[in-house]
This record gives sequence, C-alpha cells and structure tokens, in this order.
Amino acid sequence: MRILIATTYRGPWGGAEKYLQSVIPSLVQRGHSVALLYESPIDPAAHVIDEEAGEIPAWCSQELGVPATMQSIAAWKPDVVYSHGLDDFHLEGALLDAHPVVLFAHTYYGTCISGRKCFSSPRLEPCTRRFGAGCLAVYYPRRCGGVNPRTMLQLFQLQSKRRSNLPRYQTVLVASRHMRHEMSENGVPVDRLRQIALPTPSTDSAGMVDRPTPGSRLLFVGRLMDVKGASELLRAIPLAAEKLGRSLTVTIAGDGPQRSEVESLARRLRLSVNFAGWVNSEQRSQLMQEADLLAVPSLWPEPFGLVGIEAGCFGLPAVGFAVGGIPDWLIPGVSGELAPGDPPSVEGLAEAIWRALRDPDHYQRLRKGAWETAGTFSLERHLSQLEEILGATTAARHLVPTSA
Repeated sequence: MRILIATTYRGPWGGAEKYLQSVIPSLVQRGHSVALLYESPIDPAAHVIDEEAGEIPAWCSQELGVPATMQSIAAWKPDVVYSHGLDDFHLEGALLDAHPVVLFAHTYYGTCISGRKCFSSPRLEPCTRRFGAGCLAVYYPRRCGGVNPRTMLQLFQLQSKRRSNLPRYQTVLVASRHMRHEMSENGVPVDRLRQIALPTPSTDSAGMVDRPTPGSRLLFVGRLMDVKGASELLRAIPLAAEKLGRSLTVTIAGDGPQRSEVESLARRLRLSVNFAGWVNSEQRSQLMQEADLLAVPSLWPEPFGLVGIEAGCFGLPAVGFAVGGIPDWLIPGVSGELAPGDPPSVEGLAEAIWRALRDPDHYQRLRKGAWETAGTFSLERHLSQLEEILGATTAARHLVPTSA
C-alpha cells in the first residue's frame, strides 16, 4: 500500500508523535510505501519521527501552503491517508475531498471545546456531555477551560468544524472502549468505528524484576498539571501509609506548571518525595524497574494511558481512578487496583494503594497480571490490525458501484 501519514508535528513531542515514531519505520519494513504530511515547520537539526524509516517523501503544509501540498500529494498518489488530527480545517477538508482517510482519534478531536473533557469547578471531575452548543452554557460555571470569551468561541468553532468532519472519515480508530463511546456519541457511525490495541512502547530493558514482597516506592510519570492528579496522589500517601503501617516514598518524573505547587504540598505534608524532572526513556525504564507501584491518578478521562502498559512490561502494577480508557488496562485485582472515578477522591486512591500493597501474595499476582496484560499490546498485533483496516479502506476505494 501507499500510505500517507498526516499529522501536526514531525518532532517526537507528544503521544501521537511517539506512536508514529514506531509505526512509520515498521510499515516501511513490512513493504509499504510511506510518505509524511506534517503541518508545523521543524528545525532541520531536530530529531524527527520518521528518521528510522530512511528517506521517505515529506511535506510541510505551512511551508508549502495547502494548494501546493495537495498537488504534491496527488502526484505521489496515496492509496489511503492515515490521519492523526490536524489543526488546519482547510487541509483536513481537502484531504477528505480527495482521498480515503482513516483517523486515529488520540484525543477529544471534535468532541470538547477545550479538549480537557473535564470540569474544574466545584471540583475536578470527568465530563460526560455530548459536544454541542450547550457546552457554551457550562464552560464558565464549570471552568472547562480558560476565561477568555473570544478564545472560547474560537475553540468552539474549531471543534464544531472538526465534529462535522467526523462522519466523513472512512474509519475512525480509537484505543479504548471509552473513546469508542465518545466518538459514537458525537456522530461517528458505529460501522466506521474500530477499537485497536495500541503497541507497547519500546522498552529494550524490560523484564520482570525480582520483587518478593511489596515495598513502599511509588512512581508518578507525567506532566505536572491539575488534570494529572499529582496533588491528589500526595494527599493520598499519608492515608495509605497509615493503613499499611509503614511509610511510603514517591518519585515524580515530570515537570509542568503545577510543579511548585506540588513541591510545596510535599513539604507541608512532610512526605519523602523525589522530584526527578523530565526523564528520557532509559531513565524512565530504570525508575520503573526500581518502583513497587505506578500511580496514574488522572482526574480527566485519559483516552488510554499508555504509561500503564509501559510499566507493565517491567511487571509494575498500577493504581489509578476509573476514568476514561484507564480501565481497559488497569484491571482491578489483575494488573493493579482501581479507585472510583465518579467522582475521583483522595480517600478512594488511598484505599487502592492499600489494596495493592497490603498482601505479598496479592501483590505478586498483580505483578504477574501487569506483565501479562502489557504483553497483549504488542507492536506486531497492532500492525496486523492496522494493515487490515487500511487495506479494507483501499479496497473499498476501488469498488465500482453497481448501477440499478
């Protein structure tokens, strides 16, 4: 197949780009012709998501302009476009007009004004509303995003345009049952929705670490912002430690706008917290090998939460709230322990930590379950499913309608 990958960034900045960093060279290795369309210009000296794929055609729409970009794509003649969400509505529409397009909905694309899919007032909790004009009425009272009314209206218009395009995709891929429901609620026909297992992140040093008894070291990996729940985790630590009858330590690997607040909270609670800052993949793997429990206390409905699968590659179980796609891999009593997510609470998270670490035999079962669960999210399985979907889209394109 001739597959055009369409995305916003060429650098490995976020989850979608890191996903493509492994998928693009894999598709090339499996014999497909691959090209890349990206929107934002990038420093020529920077790392790019396609660098392991060799020399493949690549076009930057912001540098070329949409008409010239579409001409270059037409000359390359893709069988199918595999899109990962575009900022430019005109570029998205041009691709949908000219080619069969498959969308991977990594985020709340066209289904939420702010993209956070959660309320901040009177407390942080997931939002289950269907996207529409009614969202404007709750945007300020429930603090769905910022306070600039012009920005709110601009975002609403953008997401409305995206939502109007969702039914035009040949197929919309999602990684969790939660996102499947979200897309269905927002206009994607059920017969065009496919849930696909994400590939396990690259963990070359992965392996079950010998851990005969549950220890006391928790690990948080993520951006330090309100919806990620680092503050809730720290507040839960004293409660869990009291129930366990032993002290607990936390390593926080990440940075962000809430860091100073989280550091201040750790000092006030007199907790043993190591702030590691941003870590590379090798450092993250080392931290996962050293930890006893991964904490994923997200308050917003994570579309999936890939960090839990990555941790499972080391036999590291997790705790988190039952929000978004997290229950797809965090199975209570199997790969970790879930806290109620409607609404999330510090007490519920503390209870989940206690359940995970209270008993050596139970903890070993969780470690084994985390390892086995992670094993079901293989790159080979993902690529096989993806090839089937893209191939079916290509085949449908060439079907000639029968006249009545």
